[in-house]
Amino acid sequence: MFPILLDLRGKLVCVIGGGAVGSRKTRAAVDAGASVRVVDPQVTLSLPDPITHITELYRAEHLEGATLVFACATPEVNTRVVADAHQHGIWVNAASSPDAGDFTLPAVVRRGGLTLAVSTEGASPALARRIREKLESEFDNIFAVWVQILAEVRTEVLATVADEVRRRELLDSFADWSWLTRLRAEGTEAVRQAMRACL
Repeated sequence: MFPILLDLRGKLVCVIGGGAVGSRKTRAAVDAGASVRVVDPQVTLSLPDPITHITELYRAEHLEGATLVFACATPEVNTRVVADAHQHGIWVNAASSPDAGDFTLPAVVRRGGLTLAVSTEGASPALARRIREKLESEFDNIFAVWVQILAEVRTEVLATVADEVRRRELLDSFADWSWLTRLRAEGTEAVRQAMRACL
């Protein structure tokens, strides 16, 4: 497996099947900025934008315009969805048969701009979940603040420090764990100013 983070902002994602698994995939796609088309004849939920709900039995035409597809219906329907997606050159994830699709989803921890992903390549989703739970407790929300400060300071370093070696040294030093300790003890603004003082 090749790990990758996809930018789905403004892209269409099709979710075939609106049950529990389909709902999770739908939420994840919306959180990633995608527009989502859910195809399920039985789901009667009112879905807000950017979700379109098609209350029909699945047809290959439902995949038109999609960048990514999640097959979350019955195994029989999922087999058809995978075949149709492959025929149209669309990456597909098959909930009932992960090996039939093109990708699997890792267990994910998000803290602002920090994303931690854990995968066992389908060998043990339970283990991936347990590792994710451990990471959630170890990487708290202060990491989101640290990443945001690093993003701000990186922009300033690139704009003001001409020497490439010095830029690399500064950016590497700002990612040192000691800054996290200072952030917890001194707060956001103090750390931001201390990093800027290093410039």
